[in-house]
Amino acid sequence: MDTNECFALLRGGIAGRLAVVDPDGWPYCVPLLYVLLDEAVYVHMSSAVGHLRRSLERSANVCFEVDEPGAVFDYGSFECDSGLAYRSAMVFGTLRVVENEATRHRFCDELLGKYGTGVPGRPKGFYPRLDRITIYALDAQRLTGKHTVLPTESERWPSRDRTPTPNARPS
Repeated sequence: MDTNECFALLRGGIAGRLAVVDPDGWPYCVPLLYVLLDEAVYVHMSSAVGHLRRSLERSANVCFEVDEPGAVFDYGSFECDSGLAYRSAMVFGTLRVVENEATRHRFCDELLGKYGTGVPGRPKGFYPRLDRITIYALDAQRLTGKHTVLPTESERWPSRDRTPTPNARPS
């Protein structure tokens, strides 16, 4: 996908996954709610020191992934000849702590605009525990995306057989 398609998916995605390398060298991936502000991915977490925080202290180089699955489809005559329509975008870069109070407040406004329920009677724009969270921003140093489009009915099996090994026989 091109850059515009990647950013469109990031704007509309529900949850993403943040991947880091932990202090012992193991990959560690965490699902997070997020918003896209000015083409940067913003996430938040508790200010408490846990596995993710220790991993970020070791290295702030991360990968953030969002995907949107579609339908499973058949393209060939064997059960393994199946595919998935989907879109995914990956942002690579260095996570930085957001210190600016106006930006921190804007993040919370955008986050609740995206995920809030909108129930009346609850004060808007009031964040009494803002000092208990750490907000991070990820500017895209590299952005990639890919997709598989759901083929039309006439392009799917059995209408069209795209079996890569048409002469194979089950034993």
